[in-house]
Amino acid sequence: MEIRIVKTLEDAFKHTLKDIYYAEKTLTKAMPKMIAAVSSKPLKSAIEEHLDQTKGQVKTLEQVFKSIGEKAAGEKCDAIEGLIKETESIIDEADGAVALNAAVLAAAQAVEHYEIARYGSLREWAKVLGHDEAHELLTGILDQEKAANSKLTNLAVSAINKAA
Repeated sequence: MEIRIVKTLEDAFKHTLKDIYYAEKTLTKAMPKMIAAVSSKPLKSAIEEHLDQTKGQVKTLEQVFKSIGEKAAGEKCDAIEGLIKETESIIDEADGAVALNAAVLAAAQAVEHYEIARYGSLREWAKVLGHDEAHELLTGILDQEKAANSKLTNLAVSAINKAA
């Protein structure tokens, strides 16, 4: 296993970019299980829509790598692995569809909050480092993640939590 030493902001930027690239690619494989598990049509639709966005975000991240002269590559993200494992446990252990909907929605929001934190840092680091194209691309992804989180919050408040 390669040990990576982060000495500069550029190192941190590249490391975190690889981390989130791995996370997004991993999520494209995990989200279908979430979609299959929930019974709420609006929640199912929201997760399906975000799965499509996530696939697009993988492509956008590949553009970010290209814009900084790097080959797109992922690096195992322990945080996303943990969030996915927690979500799978919720799905496996839930007894009752309405509670499952609320729990999966909350797990999806945990993922969104992680992504918002990562993309917020990456965007600002790109700006400081003078990676203008990367900054613009990362801003677009960050806006999508914030919108997805807002949609989930509205679903939770307006319907899912009350039903549970």
